[in-house]
Amino acid sequence: MKTLTALLIWCLLLVLCWPLALLALVLWPLVWLISLPFRLIGITFSALFAFLHALLTLPARLLGWKPQPAAG
Repeated sequence: MKTLTALLIWCLLLVLCWPLALLALVLWPLVWLISLPFRLIGITFSALFAFLHALLTLPARLLGWKPQPAAG
């Protein structure tokens, strides 16, 4: 559904302002390539924080503590 919405928005942009639509089509892969290192850093920090959480709560879990289910 997300792809279909993006395609419809791009088609609308193509009708309204075709040079801008073509520029967006050409620059999108470059923006994706530039954002890759930031995604990898985000994944790394997420894994690091999950590891630290598991490490810090290990003694409590060994003593029988169980995490409460998230409300929401």
